[in-house]
Amino acid sequence: MSEFTQDAVKALSAYLNEPEWMLERRLASFAVYDQTPMPTIKDEAWRRTSLRRLKLDKIGPSLNGDAATELPADANAQMLDIAAGGSMVQVDGVRLSYELSEELKAQGVIFCDMHTAVQEHGELVQKYFMSQCVTAEDGKFAALHGAFWRGGTFVYIPEGVKAATPLHNALWSANGKTFTHTLVVLEKGAEAVFSDEFGSAKTAKGQFLHNGAVELIVGDDAHLTYVSLQEFGDNMWQLTHERGRVGRDGKLDWIMSIMGTGLMKAFQTLELDEEGGWGRMSGLFFGDKRQHFDLDTQQNHNAGNTVSDLLYKGAMKHQARSVWQGMIKALPDAQKIDGFQANRNLLLESSARADSIPGLEIEADDVSCTHASTIGKVDDEELFYLMSRGIPRELALRIIVQGFFDPIMQRIPFEGVRQRMAEQIIDKVGSLDES
Repeated sequence: MSEFTQDAVKALSAYLNEPEWMLERRLASFAVYDQTPMPTIKDEAWRRTSLRRLKLDKIGPSLNGDAATELPADANAQMLDIAAGGSMVQVDGVRLSYELSEELKAQGVIFCDMHTAVQEHGELVQKYFMSQCVTAEDGKFAALHGAFWRGGTFVYIPEGVKAATPLHNALWSANGKTFTHTLVVLEKGAEAVFSDEFGSAKTAKGQFLHNGAVELIVGDDAHLTYVSLQEFGDNMWQLTHERGRVGRDGKLDWIMSIMGTGLMKAFQTLELDEEGGWGRMSGLFFGDKRQHFDLDTQQNHNAGNTVSDLLYKGAMKHQARSVWQGMIKALPDAQKIDGFQANRNLLLESSARADSIPGLEIEADDVSCTHASTIGKVDDEELFYLMSRGIPRELALRIIVQGFFDPIMQRIPFEGVRQRMAEQIIDKVGSLDES
C-alpha cells in the first residue's frame, strides 16, 4: 500500500507548522500526482528509461527527516571544500549547520533553508515557489515533489545587489528519501554565485530516492552562476525537474556535474523570456558499472535577440549508459536568436552505450541555430603518442579523459571543486581492458 497519501501530505505540513497557503499548494500538487499515471517506456520522454524496478511505495515520503546531529565523515571529505560567505549543510532535508557573513547580511541577501523561508519570507516564497519555473503539471514526479518536498535552499538577491561572496549548500541523503527544493531569485541588476551539492554514502544499501526540483529566476540585467554537483551513491534513483528563467539582458551560467546515482532522469530547461537574455548550460557526466543517466534538455527562445549555448560531455565504461535528448525551440516572433547545442560522448569500453539525440524546433525565419553530436572511443593515435613519450598506458588514458572534460571543468568557479572532480575522474577511469 502506498505511503504517498493525502493524509501524509497533511501530516508533513502540520509537522512543519506551515501556513495554510503552503498546505493548499501541497494538496493541489498531490491531486495532480494522484491523477497522473506512472510514466512508462511508451511515453516519448521515457522511451529509453524504465522505472519498472523502482519500488516507490516501499520508499515513501520523508515526514520528519533524520534530524542528524553531525555530517558523516565520508560527506565531510566529499562536500565541504568550497569557500563561501554563506554556507549550509542539510541532512535529509533537516538543516544541520548554517553561516551567513555580516557582509552579505548587510547587502540584504537572503540565504536559508526552504522551511525557514516559508516561515520568515512567506510573501517571497508564495510569489515564486513552483509558480514560474517548475510546476506540478510538468510530470508525475514534479507533482510528487510539489506534494512532499522536504528541505532545500532559498536564495534571494535584492535589486541591484552584487553578492560579495559565493553561497554554498550541501545536501546529504542518509535515510534514503530526499525531496529537496532549490529556489534562487535574482531581482533586476543583481548578481550571485551559488553552488548546490548533493551526496550520499557510496556504500549504502537498499533503494534510495531523490525527487528534487531546482528553480532559477534571473531578473532583467541580472547575472547568476549556478553550479550543481551530484555525487550520490550507486543505489540512488534521482528523478528531478530543473528550470531557469532569464529576463531582459539577464545571464544564467548553469554548470552541472553528474557522477553518482544508479539511475538518473533529469528534465533541465532554459527559458529565455526577453530580448538580450543569455544562457549557457554546461554539463559533464561519467558513468561506470551499470549507471544510467537520462538528461532531457530544452533551450526555449521565447523572445528574439536571445542566445543559448549548451555543451554536455560524458564518458561511459563497463555497462553504463547515457541518454541525452536536447531541443532548441524558437517561437514565431523569436527572430535573430542564436542557439547552439553540442553533446560529446567518450566510450571507454565496448560494453558501454551512449544515445545522443539533438533537435531543433524553429518557428522563426531569421535565426542561427546549430547542433552537434559525437560518440566515439579514445583516439588510438593520441594514446600511442603519449605512450611513445614514455607515459604508461593507464596514465595516458587518464590524461586523455581529463583533457576531454577540461573545457567544462574550467567553467566551475571553485578551484577545490575542480581538483576534487579531477580526482574523481581519475578514480573512475581506473583500469580498462586493452581493447
